[in-house]
Parts: sequence; structure tokens; C-alpha cells
Amino acid sequence: MSPKAKQKTEDPSKASPSSGESATNLHQLDAQYGVLGIVLLLFCGTVSSYLCTLLPDALTTSDLSNHPTAFIAERAWETLQVLNDFGPKPTGSVANELRAAEYLRREIEKLKATKHTVQQIETRHQIVSGAYPIAFQGHPLTSVYRRAQNLVAKLPGEGAKDGDPALMLNCHYDTVASSPGASDDGGSCAVMLEILRVLSRSPERNRHSIIFLFNGAEETPLQAAHGFISQHRWANEVRAFLNLESAGSGGKEQLFQSGPQHPWLVAAYARAIRHPAGQTFSEELFHSGLIPSDTDFRIFRDFGHVPGMDFAHTINGYRYHTRFDNIDFLTLPVLQRTGDNILALTREIANGDELAMVADDSHLTTGYSVYFDFLGLYFFHYSSSVGQLLNYSLAVLSLVLPYAELLQPVRRVGGAGHIIRQMVVGFLGTTVGAMLSVAVVLVIANRLDAIGRAMAWYSTSYLILGIYGCPVMLVHCLSQRLCNHLLQNKETSLNLAQTVRSRLLGVNLFWAVVIVCLTIANIRSAYIPAVILLCSVLSSLTTSLFGYQRRPHRWLGVHLAFQSVAMLWSTHFYHLIMKLFIPITGRIGGTVNPEYLIGLLVAIGGLLCISYLVPLIGLLNQSSELTARLTVFAMIGFLLACCTQVGFPYRDETNGEPSVQRHYVTHTLQVTNGSYAGSGYLLREMDRNAVRVIRGVAKPHDITPMRQLATCKSMPFCGIPFYSVWHQIRFDNYWLEGPPPSLEPEHVPTFELEKVSQLSVGTRQYAFHINHRHQSSVQSALVIVPQPGVRLVKWSLMDTVPEMMQFNGQRAYFVLITYGLAQDSVWNVTFDFEHDPDAKRRAEEPLVAISWINTFWECKELHTADFRGLVEKFPEWAHVIPSVAVVNMTEY
Repeated sequence: MSPKAKQKTEDPSKASPSSGESATNLHQLDAQYGVLGIVLLLFCGTVSSYLCTLLPDALTTSDLSNHPTAFIAERAWETLQVLNDFGPKPTGSVANELRAAEYLRREIEKLKATKHTVQQIETRHQIVSGAYPIAFQGHPLTSVYRRAQNLVAKLPGEGAKDGDPALMLNCHYDTVASSPGASDDGGSCAVMLEILRVLSRSPERNRHSIIFLFNGAEETPLQAAHGFISQHRWANEVRAFLNLESAGSGGKEQLFQSGPQHPWLVAAYARAIRHPAGQTFSEELFHSGLIPSDTDFRIFRDFGHVPGMDFAHTINGYRYHTRFDNIDFLTLPVLQRTGDNILALTREIANGDELAMVADDSHLTTGYSVYFDFLGLYFFHYSSSVGQLLNYSLAVLSLVLPYAELLQPVRRVGGAGHIIRQMVVGFLGTTVGAMLSVAVVLVIANRLDAIGRAMAWYSTSYLILGIYGCPVMLVHCLSQRLCNHLLQNKETSLNLAQTVRSRLLGVNLFWAVVIVCLTIANIRSAYIPAVILLCSVLSSLTTSLFGYQRRPHRWLGVHLAFQSVAMLWSTHFYHLIMKLFIPITGRIGGTVNPEYLIGLLVAIGGLLCISYLVPLIGLLNQSSELTARLTVFAMIGFLLACCTQVGFPYRDETNGEPSVQRHYVTHTLQVTNGSYAGSGYLLREMDRNAVRVIRGVAKPHDITPMRQLATCKSMPFCGIPFYSVWHQIRFDNYWLEGPPPSLEPEHVPTFELEKVSQLSVGTRQYAFHINHRHQSSVQSALVIVPQPGVRLVKWSLMDTVPEMMQFNGQRAYFVLITYGLAQDSVWNVTFDFEHDPDAKRRAEEPLVAISWINTFWECKELHTADFRGLVEKFPEWAHVIPSVAVVNMTEY
């Protein structure tokens, strides 16, 4: 080996001549610079957090003279105020079926009087009944709705005729019980009404018609949308739709679903939107089933076969479906931003060519898009096939270009092997750091849950940085040092800067492998690490173009500049994910340890944020100071979380930022074959800490896990008031014995046997009539359990009989029935059961057990003194949704 090849990393002053001024000007940096790296990361995180919540100024009526065709948030706010003041509006309630529906109908009629003379507004009031099969989380059920309401307005396009293509906008004005629904979804309906006002006053008609659907039964779930798309005469005109939703309270409306396929929709969004916010990642995340929500998008897609775009507000999910989803926690800029965007997108689509062409042009209908906004400032989109090509090209360039540039000055002294060796150090350091950081956060998550401190970060999210963020950074730093120690080569032709840059090339290799794997798996979200890798490639190109490889301080400056962009990008995703998932942990039940979820998200986010910073610790003359400070920060985080009130998960509204614990409590009466079978309270475990609160509220009495009730042997589905697949199949609920509720028989929907007919030797038909005359928010359910050897072969609810649902080892047909407007006439239904005629079965022997369940919402008049006393025992930082139910099981 030549003397020039025998250089030592520890002494860069003896570096090869090719290193130029690097021989003396980049000796190891002071340890303080490591802290500056953390400061830079925090600064980028602060900037991206600000941009995540940045909203435009709201326009008021005083701005009309300067902006006559603009969306005016103040007018939408007035509409929202009225809807908010109606209070909770569950389907079937007087507030929803009479007050809110009538108000919206009157407002639309007013717009007819103020429209421009060239415009026309057609209206339809749809009262619709129907049924359809659907599955949630793989559990099939039959969804039935009776007299649900839709308020529909159409703004005909220029020369439009019946059947001509139209764009549809959809919102829902109903809410869940106990929530005024200002964001979900009153704000969307207010936005749509203002858009209708603006467009109806335009002196020119749009090219295509626009349909505005205000539906009154979405939370039930998704029923009024089915009534429109399957039965309304305008439904066959709809070629695309925009669905406005909310899973939070305020912030930006995020585009989180598009299509399916139909890439022209994303292209229209890119052309039209002033304030972009949309990610393919959100779409793939939602389709994964990790988000415990669904929207009308699914109904229009699956039953109407119509493409569309789904928008939702996701900030402050703590208020979602609680009493705090009210107008006091919204602002005018939220409506202004949503209105600006949806109005612009509506104009773009309604005046474009695609609506008329989409039925016949396969180029418009096929292919998926990759789309994303960069910090809300720019919007990018391209086809998934182009994305694959870009990903593979970037992966190759990220390795070839930096390697060629590093090799050039050390080629003659055998530097290729040394570059590859250091690249392996960087690759292994990143890989091992990623794996160890996952292991460490899982251990921390397990221990926090074991000592009863789960969700300490729920209201104080910055604790996550100490509890999980600092340990993740520590693990990555130690991993780099370990790999360097195990693979170090004291005799090398590389100076210190070249050594570090070779390790950064190893980080490039890591992300290239990740991107290629994601691309092969057809995961379009590969663009997230691709942007980070692109920043590294651009850094290398800039360094090469300006000759900074011989000026290490300038190289370091260029590297950090491009990494600042990468950190803005990665911290942007950190904020989006955390603002979404932290509130969700308050409603995913108690069986899942949410610490695992948050810890894993931080491990992934940390890898995205610091993978190109960690190799720089090789430039520090003493990295132990950095690791010591990270250790101190982690200890402070743990102390705050475990030993102070800061780590208490929940907050009431006194600080203006409520983050409450949710509780559903149902006062239940159980009846078997006409006789009293039991009564008590069903308490739902909504998060990891709920059972402790439930036990405290129940004292001095004991609670029984739902699946261990004695009624599990004598009644279908344990005799509980079954109405929610997500909450009652997946969650561990509890039963507290208590006195029966007070129910007026005339207010309870009836399910009465009318006659039994033996259709054939092996087929028996049961005819029932159902009646619901009282205007109230009540949901009925049927749990149908055939006896062994008996099967349901036909019914009058719909043409097909779906698969049976399984709960606690028992299989049954589950039918959910929602009532909108009350009606005096009875509803007749029939069920045909087939059995083996050769089996030894007496004619009077029952073939089936049926539970008729009725759950009443927003029914304070039905709350007994005992029930009110139980609800009042919950703490101030709890949000309680009370209901009353009767479960009546009869064998037929």
C-alpha cells in the first residue's frame, strides 16, 4: 500500500492531497454543534406546525363590493350559528327531522328569490326508505332506514336537460347524540349553502349542472346517502361528487380520498385549489382500516359507482362527536378556507370537459394518482406509473451520483473500498438504529402501560418528544457509534469529511431500498421517503457543481440547508399523523395499548427526521455530551409524565382546550318471552383508562365484563343493546346491575307477530308488522338466531340475505333500523326459514330466537333518578353519552 493510502481518520491533517483545504479546516467540531442539530430540528418542526394550521383571513359582508363572486365566511357563519343552536340532531329527533330540515329548506327557498335572472334553482324534498347490505371491519349487517330525509337542490347548467351530467356536493346535517355537530357536519352544510348562494347569483350559468345534497342520516350510518344514490331521479345524472366531512374541529380540510382511479379529479384539484392540503398517504391510511370512521364516499362509490373526492377537517379530534363540537371552538377562517377551495373546485369541474366525457373516455377513468401538498404551499400530482419510474430512477441516482463524486479524488489511492466500507457503516447504522428504536419504544410503551400511566401525552402532546423522541434519537446515535466501532478502519484514504459523506451514502442506500420495496408493493406513499432522498441527491449535486467537496464547511452548510427542507417535510407528516392519531386513541377501546401505536409512529417519524443528521456525529470531537443531554431530556419527559399533573391525560374546558374521556352509558331493560329478565347499565370502554373510571363510578357495586354475563347463555348476543359493530364487537364493555328504566310503551317501536305460514314441508314464513309513531331519536335492531339446522333463506327487507355476524361465539343475522320522520302506518316484514323436514321437530317448536332492540338517544325525559345519579358521578373531564334501551327476546 502506498504511503498516501495510509491515512488515519483520527488525524485529518494527514489526509490525501486531494482533500485540499479539508486537511485543516474541518477538524472535529465542538460538541455544542450536536445540540444545534437538535435546535435546527425543533425549529423546522415549529415552522411546519405553524404552516399546518395556517388559515386565510375571512371575508365579511363588507368585502362584497370588492369580491362580489367570492365565498363570504360571515354569511356561512350565520347559517352555522342557527344549526349549532338547534343542539344535538340525531336522526329521528325533532331537532333534526323538523327544525334543521325545515330551516335548510327555507334557506334554499330564499336563495330562489335572490338568484340572478339567468339562473334556476330546482329543489326536491326526498323522504326515502330502503335497505342495503354492508360490512364494517369485516362484520356484515343489513342497514335499514325508514323515512329518512334528503334536501336536494340543483343549479342547472347551460342548456342542461334531464339526464345530462352533473357534479354533486354532499354534506349531512344530522349529528350524533350529545353533540351539536358544528364541525361534523354543520360547517360543511353552511359552506355548501353559501356556495349555492354565490353560484346562483352569477350572471353566467355553469356549463354543467350542480346538485347540492343536504342529507339527514349519515351518522346512522350512511343511510340517507344510499337513499339518494339508489332512488332519487337525479342520481343517474351524477358523474362526480365532492363529499364534505369532518373528523375533528377546525383546521384545514384535507383531501383524503379520491377516485377510485379517475385521475382527472386530482388534476382538477391541482388546477383549482388556492390552499392545497391533500396526501395520497392519507388515502392509503384510511383504506387500511386504521381510522375508526367511514363516510358517504363509500356509499356513492359502492352503490352508485360514481367517482369523487372526500374532504375532512382532522385537527382537534378531541372534540369530534362530543359536546365541544360546537361553534365556540370554530373560527371564521376555517369556513373561509374550505369555502374558497370547494367553490373553486366546483367551478373548475362544473365548467370543464371531463363530466361530459367521463362515461366514454377510458383515459379519464383508469389509473391511480400520486398527489401531495408541500407544506400547504404547493401541490404536486402525477400518475402512479410515472411515480414508479421516478422512484426507481431516484433510487439509482442517489447511489451512483454521490459515489462517483466521492470516488473521483481518491480513485488513485484505492479509495473505492474505503468508500464502500463507510457506506456499509452508514447503511447498517441506519438499519440497526431503526430496528432498535422500534424495540425501545415498544419496551417503553409496555412499561408505561404496566405502571398505569398510559396516554400521559393525550392532552400534553409535547411529552411525546421526551418519552419517545429522545430515546429514539439516542438509539440512532448509539447505533451509528456502535457500527463505526465494529467496522472502523484506522488506515484509510478518506479524510473526516469524506468518511461522513460516505456514511451518508449508506443512508441513501437505506432509503433507496425502502423506496424500491414500497414501489414493488404498489404503495404509492413511497413519495414520502422519496422527497427526503431527493433532498440528499440535490445536496450532492450542488456540492459537486460548486466544487464544495474540497471545502467541507461549505459542504456541511449545503447539506444542512437541504436537510432543513427534508426536516420541514418530515416534521409536517409528524404533525399531521400526531394530530390525527392522538385524539383517535381516545376512542379505539381499551383492548389496544395506545402507547404501542404512538411509540411506533414516533420511531418512524424519528427515522424520517434524523436519518441524515445522525451520521454527522462523526464530526463531533465528543458525542457523549449530545447523548447525555438527550438522556436528560428523556428523563425530564418521564418525570413529567409519571410524577406530575402534567401527565394526567384529560382536560375539561377550563383551559379552552378540552380533551375529554368518552363514555357511553345505556340504561337497559331485558325481557325474555314477555317476562322480565334483568336490567342495568351497559358501560362502554372507549380507551385504555376507561375501565378504572368505570369501576370508580360503579362503586360500591361490581361490574361484569359484557361477554361474561349470564344472559350470554339465554339471549342472543348476551342480551345487550346491540347497535354498533365497531364499539360492541371490538370493545370490552361492562355491565352494572341496576333498576329498570322508565319507558312509555306507546313510545317504543313495536315488532309484533301477525301470522305464521307453512309455505312448504320444509319452509315456514313469519309475518311481522313494525310500527313507530312517536317522533324521537330511536334506533331499532333485530338479532335473528336460527335454531341448529334452520336457515333464513328469504326476507322482505331486500332481495338478498347477507352472511351472519359472529359475536362471542354466537352467529346471527343483524339488522339495524333507523327512523327519520315518524309515520302512523305499520310496516310489514316477512322472514322465510327453511328447515329439514325429516328432522324430528314438532310443529309448535320454535325455529328462531329474535331480539327486538330499541335504543333511545337524546331522551332525558326517560332518565330515572338512579340513571341521572350514575351519570353525575362521572368527572368533569368526562363526556358521557347517555341512552336508554330495551332488549326483548322472543322465540318463534
